[in-house]
Amino acid sequence: MSSPEDGWRRLDARTVLASAVLALGACLAAGVPVLLGQRGRDTFAFTLGFIGTGVVLLVGAAAVIEYVRLARTRFRVGPERVEVHSGILVRARTGLARERVRSVEVTADPVLRVLGLATVRIGTGQKASASDKPLELRALRRPDAEALRRELLERPAPPDPADVPPRDETLAVLDPGWIRFAPLSALTPALGVAGFGALLQGSDWFGLQRTVLDDAARLALVLGVAVSLVVAVLVVAAVGTVASLAVFVESWWGYRLTREPRTGALHVRRGLLTRRSTTLEEDRLRGVAVVEPAAVRWFGAARVDAVATGLSRGQEQRSDPRGLLPVAPAAVVDRVVAEVLREPAAPTTQVVLQAHPPAARTRRVRWASAVCLLPAVALALVGLAADAHGLWLPALVLVLLGLAVGTWLGRLAYRNLGHGLVGRYVVTRHGAPGRRTVALRRDGILTWTLTRTPFQRRAGLVTLWFTTAAGEGAYGVYDLGVEQAMTLAAETLGDRFTPYLAETRVVA
Repeated sequence: MSSPEDGWRRLDARTVLASAVLALGACLAAGVPVLLGQRGRDTFAFTLGFIGTGVVLLVGAAAVIEYVRLARTRFRVGPERVEVHSGILVRARTGLARERVRSVEVTADPVLRVLGLATVRIGTGQKASASDKPLELRALRRPDAEALRRELLERPAPPDPADVPPRDETLAVLDPGWIRFAPLSALTPALGVAGFGALLQGSDWFGLQRTVLDDAARLALVLGVAVSLVVAVLVVAAVGTVASLAVFVESWWGYRLTREPRTGALHVRRGLLTRRSTTLEEDRLRGVAVVEPAAVRWFGAARVDAVATGLSRGQEQRSDPRGLLPVAPAAVVDRVVAEVLREPAAPTTQVVLQAHPPAARTRRVRWASAVCLLPAVALALVGLAADAHGLWLPALVLVLLGLAVGTWLGRLAYRNLGHGLVGRYVVTRHGAPGRRTVALRRDGILTWTLTRTPFQRRAGLVTLWFTTAAGEGAYGVYDLGVEQAMTLAAETLGDRFTPYLAETRVVA
């Protein structure tokens, strides 16, 4: 990375090699299965020549395009602005005020890691317009990328009297035992089913898809319907478990959460193949969210996400930078939440949650029961259309089961529903069978809004929304009584906002 007198810098020339290697990998991934599926020496030779020619052309084109992009791209970091000049056919000159920089993410895929390079993505937070699209610099030398991250995010600090830079404070590191929670994710069954789809696709490349399906059908006939279903569930669970373990390891291997002692900035490093490095300035932190999916919560674990400006998830972001802690035991979660927020104890556990009106429980039981009755309704409609009287008994069983499960889920959702105030934070919790607890700083709340659906109006309930320039933008306290919502708004927002509470804005 050169530094001419005018301050303009160039990307690293090895990005051309990285693009060529990535193009080669994509060509091989698509071409090798096609080549292996050929039958006959002449056909194989023709296909090999055709694929080889295509690989050479595509890899060469990728290298040439990247070389031209490299030659046409330069950037400059000034005292007030970050400027990037890029474009091959259409030249683009992008400028970003440094005061608008909210996040700098440093990532390196396996190819870039081997070459000692990294990509720097400079974001402004929530996307409000096309001009807010993150600036991406691919690729820089890894030390230069880290230096650029520090240059953009860190604030000048007074010199240390001992002239020895203080070491970062470590808040959390990966415990290999946490991997046991990975199969509890809802992603596990989806990955198991995806594995079956990958098997069918791979067999189709080799012309064996029909054989695989026929063998599976014959095995199902031998084992019977019940045993076949059990075997299928076990296979999907096994494949999904292995895949979820692999996803967890790739995403969180080498995880470390640290705090920079001079600025208080939080720094998250993680990733096995693709290394990710995200920095969060302390003054942009507005709270945390403790997420407890159903199976994870039953095993006493949860994960922690940041509620902060500049870390909202958008289509332009390739990873979710909000994660502060992977799924970990509850004791670790409470400790990390307290240390991240600089509180003696975690607000998410110290708060005394206030109950919501009984009408909120009734609404949850009704909605959960309605959803759980859908399979029974579908089976009854099939029986009615086909005039199959034998389906009425299973439909009745599903009705009874649906009512029981719906009632349980609705009551569970009500038990998980609550809100409260503790110190500087307003805490809200909801969800079933999993739940989500958000601790939001009261001084970070910008506005408040009461909303009411027609169903809520009949029940005398409202939802109170707290709007903040961080995270999801608005966090709701669901199904409150009107007076209860007004009291919570007054206590949360303080005396400065009290005169406006009489002008309640209810959106129907």
